[in-house]
Amino acid sequence: MSAGHPISYFDQVQEAVSFLRNKLGTFKPRVGMVLGSGLGDAVEGIEDPVFIPYSGIPHFPESTVEGHSGRIVAGHMGGSPVLLMQGRVHFYEGYTPWQVTFPMRVLGAMGIGAVVLTNAAGAISPDYRLGELVLITDHINMMGWNPLVGPNEPRFAVRPGAGLRFFDMTEPYSPWIRGLARDIASTEGFDLSEGVYIAVSGPSFETPAEIRAYRALGATLVGMSTVPETIVARHMGMEVLAISCVTNQAAGLSPTPLSHDEVFKTGQLVRSRLRRLLQQLAPGITSLLEANL
Repeated sequence: MSAGHPISYFDQVQEAVSFLRNKLGTFKPRVGMVLGSGLGDAVEGIEDPVFIPYSGIPHFPESTVEGHSGRIVAGHMGGSPVLLMQGRVHFYEGYTPWQVTFPMRVLGAMGIGAVVLTNAAGAISPDYRLGELVLITDHINMMGWNPLVGPNEPRFAVRPGAGLRFFDMTEPYSPWIRGLARDIASTEGFDLSEGVYIAVSGPSFETPAEIRAYRALGATLVGMSTVPETIVARHMGMEVLAISCVTNQAAGLSPTPLSHDEVFKTGQLVRSRLRRLLQQLAPGITSLLEANL
């Protein structure tokens, strides 16, 4: 995909949307979900799923990372229509910022009003337990780039007032949907902690000195995704909920070396809890969207 003039980029998004609409017919989801490393099994909560590989969608980037299946899954969760991404792409795979956020542009153009982003994250705060699910309340972008650099394209807006060159990021993660998630978790018998996620480019894990610096900045979680998607989603006017699965302690906090295998295995341990949470979030978020939040 070319990262040239935004009109071309916009047209590429429209081609991907047309392809998906032809595949899905009258199916019209309002909620999108992105499953991160080791969390793809949450797709088991989808009723009557339709699977569409990324490789078949025009201009859609393909994931090269273990634990990312690389397909769209359309179906129902809790009776509500959802469009779910089983796996994402990352900047460290060699993709451009526009390619990394291309799927989020497609979700918005499909009529999605809110997205639930999940990821595997390292714990900077010692208060988190391995396998814990944490709601992201804010983020720090340490990737060294912003996906909106370049000419602005206001046609991506999904609601009035969105698509601005300069837009507010005071509340990047919806407080209303976070409240809904906490209520659902409480009825399921577990608590959801909250935290600040710092995004780095990767692919190498962080050094102990970097983790100490990130802690001083106020971060409690560290990962290599989510923030670009959030920025683009908010530019379009979509609501965002982000959930981190704590898969490892950050560098310098654990006696064992960090590995992607540890990340993947810990993600597998929380799949049932995450699946139950997502199944109830889908209809709840749909109701909030219908009430205009």
